Amino acid sequence: MNEKQRLESGQVTPADKKSEKDYSKYFQTVYMPPSLKDAKKRGKEEVAYHNDFSIEERFRGMGQGRKFYIRTYGCQMNEHDTEVMAGIFLSLGYEPTDSVQDAHVVLLNTCAIRENAENKVFGELGHLKALKRERPDLLIGVCGCMSQEESVVNKILQKHQHVDMIFGTHNIHRLPHILNEAYMAKEMVIEVWSKEGDVIENLPRARKGSIKAWVNIMYGCDKFCTYCIVPYTRGKERSRRPEEIIQEVRHLAAQGYKEITLLGQNVNAYGKDFEDMEYGLGDLMDEIRKIDVLRIRFTTSHPRDFDDRLIEVLAKGGNLVDHIHLPVQSGSSDILKIMARKYTREYYLELVRKIKEAIPTASLTTDIIVGFPNETDEQFEETLSLYREVEFDSAYTFIYSPREGTPAAKMKDNVPMEVKKERLQRLNALVNEISAKKMQEYEGRVVEVLVEGESKNNPNVLAGYTEKNKLVNFVAPESVIGQVVKVKITKAKTWSLDGEMVEEAAEVK
Repeated sequence: MNEKQRLESGQVTPADKKSEKDYSKYFQTVYMPPSLKDAKKRGKEEVAYHNDFSIEERFRGMGQGRKFYIRTYGCQMNEHDTEVMAGIFLSLGYEPTDSVQDAHVVLLNTCAIRENAENKVFGELGHLKALKRERPDLLIGVCGCMSQEESVVNKILQKHQHVDMIFGTHNIHRLPHILNEAYMAKEMVIEVWSKEGDVIENLPRARKGSIKAWVNIMYGCDKFCTYCIVPYTRGKERSRRPEEIIQEVRHLAAQGYKEITLLGQNVNAYGKDFEDMEYGLGDLMDEIRKIDVLRIRFTTSHPRDFDDRLIEVLAKGGNLVDHIHLPVQSGSSDILKIMARKYTREYYLELVRKIKEAIPTASLTTDIIVGFPNETDEQFEETLSLYREVEFDSAYTFIYSPREGTPAAKMKDNVPMEVKKERLQRLNALVNEISAKKMQEYEGRVVEVLVEGESKNNPNVLAGYTEKNKLVNFVAPESVIGQVVKVKITKAKTWSLDGEMVEEAAEVK
């Protein structure tokens, strides 16, 4: 592909740049900053579907005698992307390592959702600079969501010139080409696609463990919440074909995986981009529930797309777990409107009512942002009252921080930090109170636990999760790792349960 073709396809690979000044001009030509106006035209853009990925013969053996290390930040989608990149590395002949000191290639798979995540990445790049001085042949790469932000790429160019390669979320399948160019080039290799990513099937994956697996069912998000950078870093909503997903789940079941989580930035929007059929997440779940897998989960949901068909299917139970993560973000309709969530407090509560009516045992968790621009004390109290009314099992809570390139970043951040911290403290106190109350109900009960391995805090104790995603710690032989066991709960804590194993549970068919 020549430079003209690369420009037209939205790819950026300026390996032959003569100076940073020359590069800056080239970069501005092919890489545009996030634009809400342009992004909302995305529905007119065609997304190609490819199921013929393979490692080119000329790249085979590239990694012989070399090791790779990937550090992952952020969400489950990033974890899944890391598994794909690890699979590609292995296909190229590289070996994995747990130490940057031993690595020949270090990749930072980044998250752009919050400022703190970006700060961690830039801190790590600073630490890697000394290692690069010691070992000039070490390749350092930055990929993931941060790479899709123009300001981030400019900062790396200015302050972290020891980085060898930058690539985005849409072109992970191009990793062999990017590595090859990084070995050949004398300058930083940057390949960030400004066009939407295609759907690429048949990518290799190196999954972590053999008990739980991620299965991506769609990419991107079209919701454009005013605070969120994801629609710009992950692109438009585009779904994988159901037959590809079902085949992957069947393959994982045959390999003995016990739990599968279906992934999407807005997983409930699955299938809405299909032009040849009407097929949504509920239809997909209805087919997957018939596969011999112990547990099926999905994340992350958006209340706007959580339809009655999905509720109907989830109510069938079986291997479809009754734990649902349903981010609300705020309990105030006025704040939800400023956030562009496109639903009201009343709509959300009605959705919760419908879920609990169809699935009385449902366990709900959520995400909440405090201190959003213009949030008043009264509006924050509405969030607390909604939390009490729903009685979520737990919540991920955050202080609002502006993300450059989003509409909210242009709003006046007029809630003082001390007020944000006080609100977060009050919210967390309520979250802890209700969580402890919910956990207390488990004392004396026997639950089924999928055993994942040793406890993080005590190697003599095993840990696993219930269907409702409750962490359980108990003493048992290592032979039960990967199995489902029955555990009697002896002590409830705010965020975990202690127990003693009663017996191995009957195999679920």
